[in-house]
Amino acid sequence: MAMRQSGRSSGAVSPVVDQSPEVGADTFARLAMELHHSGGVDETVETVVQFALQAEACSYAGVVLTARGSREVAAVTDPLVTTLYELQADLGEGPMVTALTEGVVVHVADVDNETRWPVWAERLPAERFGSALHVPMYAGAELVGVLSLFNTEPHAFSADDEAIAHILARHASVAVASARDGEAMAAAVDARKLVGQAMGILMERFDLDEPRAFEILKRYSQEHNLKLRDVAQELIDTRKLRRTRR
Repeated sequence: MAMRQSGRSSGAVSPVVDQSPEVGADTFARLAMELHHSGGVDETVETVVQFALQAEACSYAGVVLTARGSREVAAVTDPLVTTLYELQADLGEGPMVTALTEGVVVHVADVDNETRWPVWAERLPAERFGSALHVPMYAGAELVGVLSLFNTEPHAFSADDEAIAHILARHASVAVASARDGEAMAAAVDARKLVGQAMGILMERFDLDEPRAFEILKRYSQEHNLKLRDVAQELIDTRKLRRTRR
């Protein structure tokens, strides 16, 4: 399973200790506000993992996102999390892989006594964690990723912690889906602008109307197996299209 690294790593973060499991509505209201003001997917998941350190009995946190069959490490609070993700990607097994492929919560209460993924357990790095909680992130019926929480001690996550993790994952899922929609919309607007510019070039050069200019771009796109946006960008950059016929 190939996994790409995206977003930002916050670097080493000291383990969070002596945190209260009680997280009130005001705390999640603040999270919702921060997510609302996040500028894109990278900023959104970074907000989520940093909030997890504050809201959970959590030493490290990370988010893996999935889209169109690809998976990427979107945000981590410590390089160890990236190492753990990449190990599972290479092996094709582990708690995060199970959470992401089956869409279920996976709780590793004590890593030293974990038997569900024997190869993964044998290959864990020397710098270990004690317990982990992997919560799938759903936007409607679509699985968009997994939120991972780690603690340096075993048996660190209670039922209350899992309930809070579900709420956090739900907030994160909606925010990620919204950010993706916003980025897709911006890309679509940019594409329409490029196509419009390219059509204008053809119309001026060959004295064409809009339908005819668009037909030339579309035909070139089909003949060369290129996206219409890329065809438009080529024409704008070079002022010509290879083998273009009027």
